[in-house]
Amino acid sequence: MKAVSLFSNCGAGDVGYRNAGFDFRVMAELDPNRLAVALANHPLAVGVPGDLRSTWSKVVEQWHLAEPDRRPDLLAACPPCQGMSTARSGLGSHDDHEAGGRDSRNLLVTVIEAVARQLKPRAIVVENVPAFLTRSVPHPETGGPVSAALLLVELLRADYKVFAISADLADWGVPQTRKRSFLTLIRNDEKGLETSSGFAPFPRPSHASDWGGKHVSIKESLTELAAGSLDASTAARAADPTKPMHFVPVWGERQYKMVQAIPANSGKGAWSNDGCSVCAVKSVDPDEAVCRSCGEPLLRPVVKGDKSWRLVKGFRTTSYTRMKSDSPASTITTASGRVGSDITIHPWENRLLSPLECAHLQTLPTDFEWGDALKKHGHSNLREMIGEAVPPRFTELHGRAILNFLSGTNESSLLPCEDSRALKAREALRRANAKVGTKSVQE
Repeated sequence: MKAVSLFSNCGAGDVGYRNAGFDFRVMAELDPNRLAVALANHPLAVGVPGDLRSTWSKVVEQWHLAEPDRRPDLLAACPPCQGMSTARSGLGSHDDHEAGGRDSRNLLVTVIEAVARQLKPRAIVVENVPAFLTRSVPHPETGGPVSAALLLVELLRADYKVFAISADLADWGVPQTRKRSFLTLIRNDEKGLETSSGFAPFPRPSHASDWGGKHVSIKESLTELAAGSLDASTAARAADPTKPMHFVPVWGERQYKMVQAIPANSGKGAWSNDGCSVCAVKSVDPDEAVCRSCGEPLLRPVVKGDKSWRLVKGFRTTSYTRMKSDSPASTITTASGRVGSDITIHPWENRLLSPLECAHLQTLPTDFEWGDALKKHGHSNLREMIGEAVPPRFTELHGRAILNFLSGTNESSLLPCEDSRALKAREALRRANAKVGTKSVQE
């Protein structure tokens, strides 16, 4: 099977589809550094660097040069998700389409439609955050509200049948909480639409509790990796010279003590530290920043104000917080190297997770080729690539499900259309469609 990848990042998610039987012939990515990593892992592919709004026709051209007599079996696309987040300043309300239009990346589904229109792939996969299904953005023609997912459905509904899920990838054995939405579009002339009626081209959730499964915990995953202990107290203890990707930032004395005071494996944050490091008097008030006995700042996230110490504002339930060892890891994000981000502290060691551990929790294979990405572009760039990857453990299962659906075989491996994950996505699209106020988009 032959495939095309748009918004390829480092090509990690495409590794899963490749393992399922899809060879990528063209890969397109804005960042040339990321594209270099992707091509190192997909040597049969030709790379198209740059903004796809300008370069999508080159993708089509390169496909026809590589495969002049066939259409792609798969078009995989993972457009940027940052503009979908209502947590980012300037994006306004989730239902404010004008605010949603301030980030032009929210309309990149039009690129997917343009390539699909030219190449006519048998199947299309689009991955994004759950808000992709419902976040209001301005329609490129009418200016009215529409979600990016509904827009793509509208543009391709004449030629494709759309299936969707909204789910946590931990349900498929990914050892982290990773809530995502997927659209899978199957071309209307595919026989699988008849032979696989009642099923969707998604894999059954092997590790979901409602399917008799159990999530993989971070403790199980890190034990499997066996990367070795690190400690953020000194540079010598914060890195393993034998494993280039196994290193963490070094913390100052106060920050280290603050994390050290959080009980191991507890899932708690430094916000609940109640003991004064100077006089040992305990504080019973969670809003206190200083010790009521000696006046020294508590081992909590505090800053010095005009007159006295105060607690850091915001993210009090997730920042400066340990992961729970008996649960899947928290979502691996681009900010995995920051202690003040969302739940990034190692469950039982006094440090963050290393890039090696983050890649493992993202289910990247041990032989994934990073080349000189770390040496040339630094750990922040590496962590961003890892955080934005689609876990190949899921995409391999997804790729197999698509193949089974297209061939009309092995229905026992496919997700029933009435599964809660499919129902949740359909309901989200129905709600978004109702807010549009038109009948231009069918369910």
